[in-house]
Amino acid sequence: MTAPAQVPAGARVILASHNAKKLRELQRILAAAVPGLEPEQVVSSAGIALPDVVEDAVTFEGNALLKARAAAAATGLLAVADDSGLAIDVLGGSPGIFSARWSGRHGDDEANNDLLLAQLGDVPDVHRAARFVCAAALVAPDGAEAVERGEMTGTLLRERRGEGGFGYDPLFLPEGETRSAAQLTPEEKDAISHRGKAFRAVAAHVARLLG
Repeated sequence: MTAPAQVPAGARVILASHNAKKLRELQRILAAAVPGLEPEQVVSSAGIALPDVVEDAVTFEGNALLKARAAAAATGLLAVADDSGLAIDVLGGSPGIFSARWSGRHGDDEANNDLLLAQLGDVPDVHRAARFVCAAALVAPDGAEAVERGEMTGTLLRERRGEGGFGYDPLFLPEGETRSAAQLTPEEKDAISHRGKAFRAVAAHVARLLG
């Protein structure tokens, strides 16, 4: 039997991601939603020896579950994972689950944004509708599972705006906003974002399981 992965003392929830910005987002949301849960009790998988997960599902929900199941099995903790991306109407919903590696290099935000701008260069504003999609999965060590989905609708800008956020945020104008997702404060973004919606829905399951 494989020994459990070593996790920080006091941790109660693990986020199956090395993304520090994603971790802070989940910490803020869970701390507000789960009485008695401190931000430091929500940890990322950075520095923890988890098995490599091949994200070979063809949906956001499927990939989120793959990652959460692996983290729960390896650590014995409640595990949260998400799979998220950008779906553009005129591209038939792409880049979708391939958002992080749209340019061919995983996690290269600048290259991904550059490619998207080039692909949409001749597309008129009326056809630049898009949405961010997030599927957040929660898996407990006893096998209990829940998956929640959140979306943020908007349009694609013609140039980057703002220095905050990550991924495609500088190119995304949320519906009803005059600022890009990268120009919003973290709290403003949490309130309307796809990930904020999905994580808040998952937080209800975390609160129930932690009592």
